[in-house]
Amino acid sequence: MTKKRALTREDILPMAEYAKIRKDRRTEISDIKKDRRTAVGPYAMFYFESYDTMWWQVHEMLYIEKGGEAQIAGELETYNPLIPKGSELVATLMFEVENADRRDAFLRTIGGIEETVVLHVGETQIPAVPESDVERSTQGGKASSVHFLRFAFPKEAVRAFRDPETEVILGIRHKGYAHMAEIPAHVRAALAEDFDEAGVIG
Repeated sequence: MTKKRALTREDILPMAEYAKIRKDRRTEISDIKKDRRTAVGPYAMFYFESYDTMWWQVHEMLYIEKGGEAQIAGELETYNPLIPKGSELVATLMFEVENADRRDAFLRTIGGIEETVVLHVGETQIPAVPESDVERSTQGGKASSVHFLRFAFPKEAVRAFRDPETEVILGIRHKGYAHMAEIPAHVRAALAEDFDEAGVIG
């Protein structure tokens, strides 16, 4: 997996060039994403982001919206914060309810859920920090179906996360949706690559 921590203008391909490799890259990114997701309960899916997933996302936005050079800076500003910087995991949490009416009713019961997500790494609890620039729950108590979350790891938690003997549990403690799930070994192995010793919080 690529260890780069940010996308730059130099990383963005001309769209004609991207179109030639798009099909192959879609397959490659799909394979990467299989090892970077964990379901918690019946509706919540955590997709852990990386340089590679954001490289794909930015190129797809440019390819579909066709905004050209003028669009690039905005896409980099939007998606660079979702690339882990070496001492953290970053996840997109999506509540996936197929029926639109059921989804709307469900989201009205889980306002503030983004504040209740916790990652348990052995004895260490790491609360998720939601993005600060967008309000994801309305005053009326309805949650968005998409949340961007950051888990900042202390040094000892990184070491524990890398130890296959450590239990790692992803949990949601909301009264309207209380579920926990162990992160599978193959996902942990992929996510462990997101850390680097130099960037670990002391």
